[in-house]
Amino acid sequence: MRFLYLLLVVLFLVLQGVTGRRLPFISRPLNHCTLQNGHCFPGACPRSFYWIDLCHGGYSCCRRYVEV
Repeated sequence: MRFLYLLLVVLFLVLQGVTGRRLPFISRPLNHCTLQNGHCFPGACPRSFYWIDLCHGGYSCCRRYVEV
């Protein structure tokens, strides 16, 4: 029975590829830095930016200061 479910999943993925649609979780990894309006910089954040989080590969996720 598990084999049947596996075949159905594979068939679903093949049909998705034939129609040209891609599943959102397969197309590309989620970048949390861009979701927080940040940019990835190597090393420390440059001036006028502050540190938010880490990016892939050890880069720093930085966001620009906004003065009100």
